[in-house]
Amino acid sequence: MAAWVEGRVAGRRQWTHDLYSLYVDAPEVTFVAGQFARLGLPGEPGAAEAMIGRPYSFVNPPHASPHEFYFIVVAGGPLSPRLAALDAGAPIWLGARANGFFSASEVPPAEVLWCLATGTGIGPFLSMLRTPDTWARFPRVVLVHAVRRSIELTYQDALAGIAAERGDAFRYVPMVSREAHPGALAGRIPAAIDDGRLEARAGVALTVGNSHAMLCGNPAMVEDTQQTLAQRGMRRHRRREPGHVTVETYW
Repeated sequence: MAAWVEGRVAGRRQWTHDLYSLYVDAPEVTFVAGQFARLGLPGEPGAAEAMIGRPYSFVNPPHASPHEFYFIVVAGGPLSPRLAALDAGAPIWLGARANGFFSASEVPPAEVLWCLATGTGIGPFLSMLRTPDTWARFPRVVLVHAVRRSIELTYQDALAGIAAERGDAFRYVPMVSREAHPGALAGRIPAAIDDGRLEARAGVALTVGNSHAMLCGNPAMVEDTQQTLAQRGMRRHRRREPGHVTVETYW
């Protein structure tokens, strides 16, 4: 148990039948925007693991509390259904140290930062975009949030706050693949890049010369978008080999 810090649930929000946000008081756990924590609950009697833990990205910026995590409930999963049932005041455990390199500080500066997310992959971007350091490195940011149905376009109040604070430096582009929704692009992110619709909506070019793209979402989006960007000469970024695309596979 030494690797775990005990916190308390500060609240819970249900967005849809299977999308939740959980708020956790654990001020001793610190992080860099874009990193993730391991959330854990004790295993049931007879379970192979004493603590059932899974990684979840911080949604709140590092200077704000409580910590916030956005997740989808996996039916029959060992942890997410239990997290969704927690009430305020319930104990919950966090890994003592945050992890991950999916952060703006790991990305080379560029004129435009493209944050391309599917589903709950918007979480780490919400943390980054409410952190001043991100805006010190990137004069313009485009956040694309692609979902299946419009009800999954969550965090509208937070996005409105970012837009109000950053003005023309910020552009939010929603995408919905399985139904028509006013103001949203249809289809998938790779196709909208390939046919130019995404750049037209954002009002800025996505090129090897001006952009860095951060991809966070389901494996199919991450893989297909990398292939689409590679056609524009954009390659995967690594510490020892700087590039133009940073990825995090995230459901």
